[in-house]
Amino acid sequence: MSTPFPFTAVVGQDDLRLALLLNAVSPAVGGVLVRGEKGTAKSTAVRALSALMPQVDVVAGCRFSCAPDAPDPACPDGPHEVGPGVSRPARMVELPVGASEDRLVGALDIERALAEGVKAFEPGLLADAHRGILYVDEVNLLHDHLVDLLLDAAAMGASYVEREGVSVRHAARFLLVGTMNPEEGELRPQLLDRFGLTVEVAASREPDQRVEVVRRRLAYDDDPEGFAARWADEESAVRARITAARDLLPSVRLGDGALRQIAATCAAFEVDGMRADIVMARTATALAAWAGRTVVLAEDVRQAALLALPHRRRRNPFDAPGLDEDKLDETLEEFGGGDDGSSGPEGPDGSAGSDGSDGSGDDEPDPDPDGPGGGRPPQDGPDDGGDGGSGDGSDAEGSGEVPPQGGPAGPSEPSESSENGRAPSPGAGEQSPVRAAEPFRTKVLSVPGLGEGAAGRRSRARTEHGRTTGARRPRGALTKLHLAATVQAAAPHQRARGRSGPGLVVRRDDLRQATREGREGNLVLFVVDASGSMAARQRMSAVKGAVLSLLLDAYQRRDKVGLVIFRGSAAEVALPPTSSVDAAAVRLESLPTGGRTPLAAGLLKAHDVLRVERLRDPARRALVVLVTDGRATGGPEPVALAGRAARLFAAEGIASVVVDCESGPVRLGLAGQLAGELGGTAVTLDELRADSIAGLVRDVRGDHRGDSRNDGRRAA
Repeated sequence: MSTPFPFTAVVGQDDLRLALLLNAVSPAVGGVLVRGEKGTAKSTAVRALSALMPQVDVVAGCRFSCAPDAPDPACPDGPHEVGPGVSRPARMVELPVGASEDRLVGALDIERALAEGVKAFEPGLLADAHRGILYVDEVNLLHDHLVDLLLDAAAMGASYVEREGVSVRHAARFLLVGTMNPEEGELRPQLLDRFGLTVEVAASREPDQRVEVVRRRLAYDDDPEGFAARWADEESAVRARITAARDLLPSVRLGDGALRQIAATCAAFEVDGMRADIVMARTATALAAWAGRTVVLAEDVRQAALLALPHRRRRNPFDAPGLDEDKLDETLEEFGGGDDGSSGPEGPDGSAGSDGSDGSGDDEPDPDPDGPGGGRPPQDGPDDGGDGGSGDGSDAEGSGEVPPQGGPAGPSEPSESSENGRAPSPGAGEQSPVRAAEPFRTKVLSVPGLGEGAAGRRSRARTEHGRTTGARRPRGALTKLHLAATVQAAAPHQRARGRSGPGLVVRRDDLRQATREGREGNLVLFVVDASGSMAARQRMSAVKGAVLSLLLDAYQRRDKVGLVIFRGSAAEVALPPTSSVDAAAVRLESLPTGGRTPLAAGLLKAHDVLRVERLRDPARRALVVLVTDGRATGGPEPVALAGRAARLFAAEGIASVVVDCESGPVRLGLAGQLAGELGGTAVTLDELRADSIAGLVRDVRGDHRGDSRNDGRRAA
């Protein structure tokens, strides 16, 4: 086993270290979600924490880590007698992004269950993580049903495996830590709320701190054991402090004044539900225990709010997480009085006194005078590079900076039209970006046929979860038993197999896997016309509002999205396909307009993007959303070129929809003609709304035969 990087050697990242330590003190806080750019020591800090966790006593031979003094009566390996156990280090279990449901929760041997009537259970990662740490790197890329199972187990402290009437339950209490890079996609707000705390991390921009990160990382790589030995004293001190805080935690008092501050803060920031209040209370209590106090102070409530509330204020993918600290301070001050609203002997936080004493004459232990106090982790050991660094740099291969936003580069061209009656800015060839109109609920656009892509909520697909549609012989391990088909396959052979009792004699060849139909996520590729013909400010605002609405729909349906824009003399991939729809929204917001309309270039660029994505993810089907008025200018025969490019999509059966942005009393109907060439359908901006008069749900039909005009296409 390799020597982990020491936790106390991580440079800076105080909030990250504090959140991890608070969960080590009180696992009831509910885990940590670490959000941040790549190369910021997220993974290193989590892995380093496992070395600080106190050892656990377990029943010898128990696969589920039962405590010897209070074994789980429902343990599948039980029952266990109360008695001495064996001591071992707390485990840190990593859940890979590509894990299956069986790997997470465990698997039942269905064949033995049917034939022998025994519960042959193979534990999963949840059992391995019991009384330890469960770490999920890139948690935002984990399948939604796995995240649901994971968070349900973390909330209930137990894991349940139920299949065809056979049920197994075991304890699963662990410290849950997830890390993610927001550029790769967001978690749903419902899932964000299930993490107790969240921390935003970023690399330091201070040269001295970055130098210290590199210095420590190089020293560790040269001699891991020697480097760890130099930090052994600091590691031992933090480990002892965790143990002392755990022992002190049951004695910490959360006064009525602190509870009022917690409730008022959650109400002021309009967080949904009551989970935030409970998490804040547990976090504030853990902060007091970490600081060596038995009373919760206002500073604990403030720090708890900064860790527990930012991610709970995010209601859609375009909301930036964060907390207004001025508003937080005002709320804490307003509700900082005693029960009668005054600042009496009980101090502004409702505790017995501002110095942390309870008035009984017994002084509480003070935090380490050399430490940061107030619930902060201890300062780094020797050669500390500062208090705001970027971590140890184990994955610091990049700074994570977002490239500059804006429209495509290239020579500027004069706008072909000026529908708002004003010429574009002199010499620029483009108009400044306009704000998007208010987003709305859109109709459902889906890909025809039955796919086999990643789980989502857009198009029909064969999935592991959904309604049962049939049965087949299993390929590999059996995961979803079709009981009726299995019995039907085994029944004709019972006499030949010598059946004599009431049980059914089942062989491996009799087992049948249930086939299920659910929904998949697609690649929704937006191809947006940003030329001069779209440059009227009111019109472009409506177009951006429509695309923003479709992006929100893509987020809700678990799609990947991409953005291609065309204007001037060329097309550009403004955003390669990604799961981060908020990144697409940022690109869209800064999109300028002006110049010619190279429609053919836009279609060819989109076709090239889809070709590359098919190589990367063959199972994910694509839906092209072309946002244009249908005009094509620039170069020889622009309309004919656009038609030939569009027929490439029809020939390959790529589902497409054209959002017709043409406005005014005289309409040329070019977008509808283009939709026919694409083998797709056209909808106007008004028809795109789910609550429009033409509100019947219609599928977007691709023409696989080349005749796209009379095939009963439907778009919803």
